Amino acid sequence: MSQPLSTSEPDEISGRIGASGAATGGVFYDTLDEPVTESLMRDLKNIFKKLILVLSTKKQEDIMKDWDLWGPLLFCLALAIIFSLEKVDQSTIIFCVIFVVVWLGSGIVTVNSKLLGGKVSFLQNVCLLGYCIFPLVIAAIISSAVNIFWVRLIVCILAFGWSCYASIGFLIDTFPPSRRGLALYPICLFYFIIGWMVLMMKDIEKKTGKEETP
Repeated sequence: MSQPLSTSEPDEISGRIGASGAATGGVFYDTLDEPVTESLMRDLKNIFKKLILVLSTKKQEDIMKDWDLWGPLLFCLALAIIFSLEKVDQSTIIFCVIFVVVWLGSGIVTVNSKLLGGKVSFLQNVCLLGYCIFPLVIAAIISSAVNIFWVRLIVCILAFGWSCYASIGFLIDTFPPSRRGLALYPICLFYFIIGWMVLMMKDIEKKTGKEETP
């Protein structure tokens, strides 16, 4: 049986972005003076660790409590860059649109979750939603290289299902049973919108190209 992510004491759910320490024997080891490369490697390892949990959909509360926004930021940037490369002459606009959709969408979904009684912290929820975007990033990479619509459709459906399954698996136990449907629907809608944008990426490019042709 899966265990909920949160505890009854919200203060225990905290995260460290770029600077983490360990308390051993009552001593807290500060990492502010450590080499940049060491900090970078530690953060990359943490990102990879959380990513593996998302891909394997393993529910480990102690790891997901230690939230970060580096992973979601990297995946959002990757998604925005992929879309931008499909339409170079409008890359700035497309980049901004993807960035806003991902972060504003995850923020709205998180606010809805909190209003419905979700027990995880705001940033922890945003972190989890951001990590679960990764399957859609893979779908975007494949879709950018494949012109066959039905292949892109299958890839996007699988990525959408994976993102929903992973995020719901981590969050479902954090909502009151009577409100789980209301809380999980916006999560699926959030990934559906991103998945639809990935699927239609090539078609949007073709339509805009035709409109610009004199």
